[in-house]
Amino acid sequence: MVQTSLISDPKTLAIAFPKTLKLHITNDQFTKLAAANRDLQLERTAKGELIVNPPTGWETGKRNRSIVGQLDRWYEKHAELGEAFESSTGFILPNSAIRSPDASWVSRERWNALTPEEKGTFAKICPDFVVELRSDSDSLKSLQDKMREYLENGAKLGWLIDPQQRKVEVYRSNSEVEVLDNPTEVSAAPLLPGSTLNFQRIWSE
Repeated sequence: MVQTSLISDPKTLAIAFPKTLKLHITNDQFTKLAAANRDLQLERTAKGELIVNPPTGWETGKRNRSIVGQLDRWYEKHAELGEAFESSTGFILPNSAIRSPDASWVSRERWNALTPEEKGTFAKICPDFVVELRSDSDSLKSLQDKMREYLENGAKLGWLIDPQQRKVEVYRSNSEVEVLDNPTEVSAAPLLPGSTLNFQRIWSE
């Protein structure tokens, strides 16, 4: 097992790690690393493996802006129901993984039940609703595994959006995965009542 050692020396060097090399990091080390590298989207698996996600291309960036924007417009009208978050937000799941969905939402009841310590830098909770948008560099299987991980850790609804195939995989707790082929819109109701995501705008980006 490789353990990272975080230092405060401002003189740092950039180093590239092959994907076959796994770096293991504790939650405390992850928090310090994320604070020192706010421009990177970092994640940590349940086994402690550090994941560095590369910057997205402009197409993925535009699609994600549309997704977050549409969710935010719904949230502004229903803020009393819960809290909405965008892709830079990390959550510590019950299995100790630290994940950053592209968009997410936590019910007001569950969010208010967290202590200040549990909210911390990364809230110790799995969102009720998660969205993952596949980019050109993403493996479909890795995202499908991540969606199953969300469900196993308490998510009630998840969307895996695949612009390459124009498909949306809908994950629900205690249900089979539903695959929607080239949908024009998808609703997150009843979990998010009245919410509808317009996919025509996303597919056209």
